[in-house]
Amino acid sequence: MLKIRLQRVGRKNDPSFRVVLTDSKNAARSNKFHEILGSYDSRKGEPVIKAERVKYWISVGAKPSGTVHNLLVETKIITGKKLNVLSKKSPIRPESAKEEAAATA
Repeated sequence: MLKIRLQRVGRKNDPSFRVVLTDSKNAARSNKFHEILGSYDSRKGEPVIKAERVKYWISVGAKPSGTVHNLLVETKIITGKKLNVLSKKSPIRPESAKEEAAATA
């Protein structure tokens, strides 16, 4: 199965990522990818993504990872809600639940 996911590139303490199309069985750092679909510099927060190619690969059946899905929603390449990609141990609580917890405490 094809996946669209992030591959870390760059120096130590300077995180930047490639958005790549790869087989789901390949390791993230293996350099075995089919196509580079864009880049994302997490310090600047500006993803540069080839929208037409991403739409094509999704239509063919490629699945974006959770973080890439959120980037695509943020840049309005695809529509939908963002996914919760945090671990199960520390999920995001909705605002109403925070207010209820504060009121009962």
